[in-house]
Amino acid sequence: MPDNWSTLRELLLPGARGRVVESALRDAIRTGRLAPGSRLPSSRDLAAQLDVARGTITLAYAQLIAEGYLVARHGSGTVVSDAIAGTPEPEPNIDEPNGPWRYDLRPGLPALSAFPRAAWVAATRAGLAELSDMELGYPDPAGLPALRTELAAYLGRVRGVSVRATDVVITHGASEGMALLAQVLHQAGHRRIAQENPRHPGQAELLTAHGLVPVPIPVDDDGLDVDALEATDCRVVMVTSAHQFPLGVPLHPRRRHALLAWARRVDGLIVEDDYDAEHRYDRTPVSAMQALDPARVAYQGSVSKTLAPALRVGWLVAPPHLHADLTDRKRLHDLGCSPITQAALAHLLRTGGYDRHLRRTRTLYRQRRDALLAALREHIPEWQPIGVAAGLHMVVRMPDGTDDAAVSRTLAEHGINAIPLSDYRHPDTPAGYPGLILGYALLGPDRLRAAVAAMSAAIIRGRRHHG
Repeated sequence: MPDNWSTLRELLLPGARGRVVESALRDAIRTGRLAPGSRLPSSRDLAAQLDVARGTITLAYAQLIAEGYLVARHGSGTVVSDAIAGTPEPEPNIDEPNGPWRYDLRPGLPALSAFPRAAWVAATRAGLAELSDMELGYPDPAGLPALRTELAAYLGRVRGVSVRATDVVITHGASEGMALLAQVLHQAGHRRIAQENPRHPGQAELLTAHGLVPVPIPVDDDGLDVDALEATDCRVVMVTSAHQFPLGVPLHPRRRHALLAWARRVDGLIVEDDYDAEHRYDRTPVSAMQALDPARVAYQGSVSKTLAPALRVGWLVAPPHLHADLTDRKRLHDLGCSPITQAALAHLLRTGGYDRHLRRTRTLYRQRRDALLAALREHIPEWQPIGVAAGLHMVVRMPDGTDDAAVSRTLAEHGINAIPLSDYRHPDTPAGYPGLILGYALLGPDRLRAAVAAMSAAIIRGRRHHG
């Protein structure tokens, strides 16, 4: 037992509730009263000292492990993490700031309060120390060699991507990678690109801005309809094969092979947007398509869904015949990304900090997803969740005949931001079934339960008003 435990114990009065225990432990770690490596009492012992249920302590420990403050070590019990040493952090906010919204359920953002600030500061310090003087000059437009090396190893190990360090181009997020690729494809004579429907409207806007007309291809329970793709004159298609955005369905293995056969037959290209494949909660995520035919698949990803969009770090792994043109486009666009940020991410990957963060956030997001599902079953059972247990959002299908845009407007009047599925469908295609896209990463379990209860109440009041 550490010497400073007796001081901390004074803050944890008998009968303390779980949130009080959790907050006191977090504050003690942040302020240094519990030093890195300090071993905490077992959940049984601490529960006895505080006269609370053991489950109260277990839940508090689990939350702090998910946030990175504690580490459960086999044979050593629960100890204070070394990753936060020397850098006090603001307390992670279980209920993220929502701006003008009471409950912000928009998709596309990770738990911003879970960003590993101390680990990132330490990685930046270490990465900067590892940079040579010359590496502080104008960067290699394809990216810092150290980061490209670490990413190649990580993508091969975790996503099954067939890649060498020299195949990787580092970009300012996946959006810049897509923009660069669109420019190269346009220069090569492409004018149309097939895109899943429903899809991200911002992505369609980006493609259009760079001279490619998006051609909508329907998505069903097995993912992209390859037969519908065959009926077009497109030779490039963009897919979210591991976890379709927004419906959340993976591309069926049979269709994966059919899609690759299509690309070989038409001398085409598949652009694989692997935007959140690390977040799968019921099983190991399917590997990237790129490994099945690296000559026909351009693979892109970023840290926007794993760490934070603010870092603006992404990567593009394209077939060899496109690499030189992409690197040249990157050079002409901005001379390359910051070596300092790249060095920090390289250090985080090399030392295992990135993997540790993902393990913590998977636990966090699984808890939040489960809370959202349970609340929907209790309050709005007629809404059917769609897609696999993965990602940072889910789609709920509403009863046929429902106007999802009208429901979204009603919720907005009550301070609830829930995007209608119809907003993500191509405007010139059939409406499809009604639904809402509910992001659950920003809110803690209690807030998600409150949000669903508020949604149910708002809908009931709206029906009475219009009835």
